Amino acid sequence: MGERNDYISDAVIRRLPRYYRYLGELLQNGVTRISSGELSEKMGLTASQVRQDFNHFGGFGQQGYGYNVESLYSEVARILGIDQPHNVIIIGAGHIGAALANYPNFEKRGFHVIGIFDNDPALIGTEIAGHVIHADEELPVFIRDNAIDIAVLAIPKVQALKMAELLCDYGIKGIWNFASTDLEIVNPDVIVENVHLTDSIMRLSYKLRNKQERE
Repeated sequence: MGERNDYISDAVIRRLPRYYRYLGELLQNGVTRISSGELSEKMGLTASQVRQDFNHFGGFGQQGYGYNVESLYSEVARILGIDQPHNVIIIGAGHIGAALANYPNFEKRGFHVIGIFDNDPALIGTEIAGHVIHADEELPVFIRDNAIDIAVLAIPKVQALKMAELLCDYGIKGIWNFASTDLEIVNPDVIVENVHLTDSIMRLSYKLRNKQERE
């Protein structure tokens, strides 16, 4: 087993959830062992790249045997930090916030939505996915009392930066930002993941355009 490399590129990090999903499918299908070559075919990579990816974290295969699927699945979960639960709140009870609150795979991956917040009086006190919507003013006490790890921002971009700064003050350590703006938080203790829903479909549009031009 090699030594862990502390610098991990964004490309490797983006591949880790894909490894996790595929290994989960293999487990469901009763597969117990897989080679780097077989794994690379599914991932669209070379076998060498698969081995390099896992060598960043110490390497988990055995020469002549490949990878134990269950063990590798558990190791990737540990690397991703989903081997332990995370308490999550959603800020914004509009269409995106409601869709996220109703998404079942969060619970399966250990992300437990335990609170939803909004500043609209018409929404406060109503329910989404079994959660009563709280007023934003309740955030500091709720975060403190419920050991919240992650806040999801599903609010307009004009409100996002101010809310993000407040969440940092309240002790949030991770922000999953769906506001249509890139948040740059100066607090080094807070990690922000910016999500732009239209980026993926624009990449699809680009690929369609190029395909049409080649044809």
